[in-house]
Amino acid sequence: MLREYLRRDAVFLLSSGVILFFILIGIVRPDLLDAASSAVHAAILNHFSWLYLISVFFFLVFALGLAFSRYGRIKLGGDAERPQYGFFGWVAMLFAAGMGIGLLFWGVSEPLVHYLQPPPFLDPASPDSAAFAMRYSFFHWGVHPWAIYAIISLSIAYFSFRRGMPALISSCFYPILGDRIYGLAGNLVDVLAVFATVFGTATSLGFGALQIHSGLTHLYGISSAISVTIGIIIIATALFMASAIMGVEKGVQVLSKFNIVLAVALLLFILALGSTPYVLNVFTSSLGGYINNIIDLSLQSYPFAGFEWSRNWTVFYWAWWISWSPFVGLFIARISRGRTIREFVLTVLTVPSLFTFVWFSVFGGSALNLELNQGAHLAAVAGEDITLALFAFLEHYPFAGILSLVAIAVLLVFFVTSADSATVVLGSLTSNGNLAVPTYKKVIMGLSLSAVAIILLVTGGLSSLQKMAITAAFPFLFVMLILCYTLAIGLSQEKVPE
Repeated sequence: MLREYLRRDAVFLLSSGVILFFILIGIVRPDLLDAASSAVHAAILNHFSWLYLISVFFFLVFALGLAFSRYGRIKLGGDAERPQYGFFGWVAMLFAAGMGIGLLFWGVSEPLVHYLQPPPFLDPASPDSAAFAMRYSFFHWGVHPWAIYAIISLSIAYFSFRRGMPALISSCFYPILGDRIYGLAGNLVDVLAVFATVFGTATSLGFGALQIHSGLTHLYGISSAISVTIGIIIIATALFMASAIMGVEKGVQVLSKFNIVLAVALLLFILALGSTPYVLNVFTSSLGGYINNIIDLSLQSYPFAGFEWSRNWTVFYWAWWISWSPFVGLFIARISRGRTIREFVLTVLTVPSLFTFVWFSVFGGSALNLELNQGAHLAAVAGEDITLALFAFLEHYPFAGILSLVAIAVLLVFFVTSADSATVVLGSLTSNGNLAVPTYKKVIMGLSLSAVAIILLVTGGLSSLQKMAITAAFPFLFVMLILCYTLAIGLSQEKVPE
């Protein structure tokens, strides 16, 4: 009986043990945890920054190559199977997956920080650095992150829906491991997926809690002590754990859709009351610069001047997306049954990316307009406290207090829905791909997410969140590279006309 339990729940026991060990070290010896993570983080950046750049560019090329090859006609499911969702419903859910804490956190702050603190070969606070800021914001949030998600989604959807295997990362290794995916080798792959997801999600939750705290401090003068941030995480944890335990999926879906409507309304309000022609010019100019320089952007690490900048921004982002990919990838795979590979890849790469381009143009472009043409000095605020940039930006619009409250509400709901979804996905990953997850697993995984976020914030704040995202993603990067190989093997066994 015990042996059967250990075999069945090996992924849950292994991953829980690793996470518990991390939490205990963070409680007992936070200094040791910070020193160890800093050392590993530095080693990865010093020796493997180039690998992140080449790998993510390869994922994009590989995904596009599949889409335009003869394999693009293969369905993610049976040959006669129709899509599970209508096109517009499917696109709406992809759109929802592309929204979240990250866009609210970075939409204003990232362009401002790049503008004020560009690589050393550019003059700070200049028109050139402003153009650079928008181009790189598009790059960091454009097709490359979605190529990362597409690789995971395609692999899971193909082996699950077309080959009839469990919806697990380990199933994608069947072409090279065979039935060993049901043993130790497959378990280790799934443990890496859980590890990456926990730390990637915890990073986002930490960002969200920091920004909610900054907003409340800005509006109501609440103490800036770290204990308040921890309190916000605890309250949000109670909300998303109640949702996960009660299984109120419909309620979460309604809340998510309402939140997206609220976020879009906020975007349209800023667009309408700001300089709309200026924003549209920023959009077209930045899009042109992004498309025209996409290969250079993809592989540029600025080794002669700006290497540190590249590592702090591009490499961090690529690691963060990779650590998120098991979670988002599994979600996208589940809603994409019945789509062809060509339709899947082209839609996943373009629809969410276009929305993020609009988002950064409206928020980042408007912030740069206020900075360059109206003397708003927002960049100095972002440079000093990146979590405060959004609220300082909203102060320049009518109903600033209401807008800030709306932004805080959107952040909180994204926190709750993202954590709730991550809890369910982690439960599935540790339950052999089953959607019916025992309550105790949901509780343990949900509490683990919040505990890791708190530990990281206490040991090093924003810097610690970024370090751990890069560290946790590193082993999973190799899993993704192997996934490309196994997916290619699987597709090569399909009888597709030339």
